[in-house]
Amino acid sequence: MTGSAARRRLRLLSPPLPEPRGPLSAAVTALLRGSDPASADAGGVPSPERCAAYGDDLQLALYVLYELHYQGFQGVPDSLEWDSGLLACRGALERRFLSALREDVPVDDTDTARQALDELQLEPVGDDGGGVSHFLRDEGSLEHLREYAALRSLYHLKEADPHAWVLPRLHGRAKAAMVAVEFDEFGAGRADEIHAELFADLMEDLRLDTAYGHYVDAAPAEALATVNLMSLFGLHRALRAALVGHFAAVETTSSPGSRRLAEALRRVGAGPAAVRFYAEHVEADAVHEQVVRHDVVGGLLEGEPHLDAEVVFGIRATAHLEDRLAARLLGAWRRGATALRGDRPLEAGIRSSAQPPGPGPRLGTAAP
Repeated sequence: MTGSAARRRLRLLSPPLPEPRGPLSAAVTALLRGSDPASADAGGVPSPERCAAYGDDLQLALYVLYELHYQGFQGVPDSLEWDSGLLACRGALERRFLSALREDVPVDDTDTARQALDELQLEPVGDDGGGVSHFLRDEGSLEHLREYAALRSLYHLKEADPHAWVLPRLHGRAKAAMVAVEFDEFGAGRADEIHAELFADLMEDLRLDTAYGHYVDAAPAEALATVNLMSLFGLHRALRAALVGHFAAVETTSSPGSRRLAEALRRVGAGPAAVRFYAEHVEADAVHEQVVRHDVVGGLLEGEPHLDAEVVFGIRATAHLEDRLAARLLGAWRRGATALRGDRPLEAGIRSSAQPPGPGPRLGTAAP
């Protein structure tokens, strides 16, 4: 087995349970470690109403419960994925999260998906007022890019998986187009071209640990919430249009953002695999944007026009949580601090334990 193949096999092993961040996440992880899950129905988990909807405790608890539907956790039986007590607990957390999103992202009868998507294409006036990708392109250091990649790994190491939940809930043109885009995301039939694998290569180039879920404990609530949103939308048929809106928002903003991130990585001297991940998305996602806009969104609303407002909600909820994450990242970076939890910067030169020793990537000199 090659070093790369060994690295990938270990990377996909179930991660350990993360450290709790409060009474809610502590109760959930205790249930998964062996307490009777039925106690989740009988007051064994604190009320989510007492927790901040976007806070560390609730978002980690929700993230942990969602992960039972993906890679799971070490020592946690697969049978708990559909345990009724845990599902009831997850439902209470979801209601708290969704209620906050509905309140913070109002949608009225005059809003349309077409208008909401057009709004996403408006660039900020002056790049100095731009978002995270503008900052990283223009002044971000290598360490900023490593932190960004570590946090984004919570999604990118399972890229496209949450969106696949919507496939059985679509029909006709919308389903065919969604499958076509997902086919590209999953490597178009080539295992080494799966986007999650390409992101692992990016992480390896940046001397980050490629183990699935490795950076959960370092991720602030704002990063967890962006990942939880996909699972929330994807796992509920009633939210299928919101999931389509989320997917459309991602594809609409991906190409210009990816171009800036590729430029940032080149500027700090990152290796070719790191640059390639974002360079690949520049052209691919420009095509995907048109397919999603006209065929996925268009096909869905052609058959179910009453879902237009829900598509808008998905688009705007995505932007709302991404703005919260951007504020966390830029606020920390501009004051010279790490954006990671605990104010602990990433260790230098971390490698996956499955990766054989050898020369490190060409990292170059970080920008000041």
